[in-house]
Amino acid sequence: SSSSSRKNGGSTDTIYYVCAVAIFTTGLAYAAVPLYRLFCQATGFGGTVVKSLDSEKVAAMKPVESRRIKVKFAGTTSATMEWQFFPQQKEVELVPGETSLAFYTARNPTDHAITGISTYNVIPFEAGQYFNKIQCFCFEEQRLNPNEEVDMPVFFYIDPEFATDPALKRVKEITLSYTFFKARE
Repeated sequence: SSSSSRKNGGSTDTIYYVCAVAIFTTGLAYAAVPLYRLFCQATGFGGTVVKSLDSEKVAAMKPVESRRIKVKFAGTTSATMEWQFFPQQKEVELVPGETSLAFYTARNPTDHAITGISTYNVIPFEAGQYFNKIQCFCFEEQRLNPNEEVDMPVFFYIDPEFATDPALKRVKEITLSYTFFKARE
C-alpha cells in the first residue's frame, strides 16, 4: 500500500510540474514581443532606432564635422491602412553629434475616424544602434478624424560614436523608414 501511495504522489508531482511548465511557457510567449521590442530599442538590434532621453548627453555632444551623412526618409502604410502617410522632406544632411528635426504628414481621407500605430527601422541595420530619437510618434496610437491631416515630428541625432565604428566606415546614407498600421479598436 505504501508503494501505491508513492506512485500516486509521483504522478501528482509530475502533473504539477507539467502544468507549471505549460503556464511558464505561455507567459513567456506573451512576454516575448514586448521584451524583444525593449531589447531592440535598447540595443539598436535589427535596425531599430534607439530612443534617447539623456538631455545632458545631447547637450554635451561634439559634432564630428569630418563625417557628413545623408539621412533619407520613407513612409508607407500597410495594405489595410487607409491613411496617406509620407515624409515632408526626402532627406537631410548632418554630421554625427548634430541634432535634426524632420516631419512626416498623415492624412485620413475617409469619412470615419481611424487610429493608427507606426513601426520604424533604420537601414543599414548596423546604423540603428547609433540613430537616436529624442522625440517621435512611433509605437504610440494616433487617431485621425475624418479628413484630418497632422504633421508628426521626429527629433533625432546620430551618435558621434558612429564616426569611429569600422563596420560603418563606408556608410554615407541612412534611411529612416516608418510604416503605419491600422490599430485594433
